[in-house]
Amino acid sequence: MRSGTDDRGRTARRGEALAALFLRLKGYRIEARNWRCPVGEIDIVARDRDTLVFVEVKTRAGRSAGSPEEAVTAAKQLRLVRLAQAYLTHCCGEAPPCRFDVVAVETTTAVPRIRHLRGAFRADGLA
Repeated sequence: MRSGTDDRGRTARRGEALAALFLRLKGYRIEARNWRCPVGEIDIVARDRDTLVFVEVKTRAGRSAGSPEEAVTAAKQLRLVRLAQAYLTHCCGEAPPCRFDVVAVETTTAVPRIRHLRGAFRADGLA
């Protein structure tokens, strides 16, 4: 018997794979997936031309927990800003222009629905 945690992990991995494919099809270049440091994990780091994009992927297989976008709370945004700062320190010399996007994936139907919220939030005032 599988636990709910296993199902959530599988759902999250599927959503991240769909999001990465979706972004590639939009012309983004994926630099990293599931980049980890002591602060946590960034789902996707990508390039949109000259802009470095930190992407949070939220996937839902049902509506009982609300929409995927609702899960990107102010606390989650602050954590993502701190993760982005850690990534820039670790991987970049001079920081390029950066942006925070959210990709919401709903797998409630046979064909997943994907919404891309470009510039979903800003680091100003969060860090």
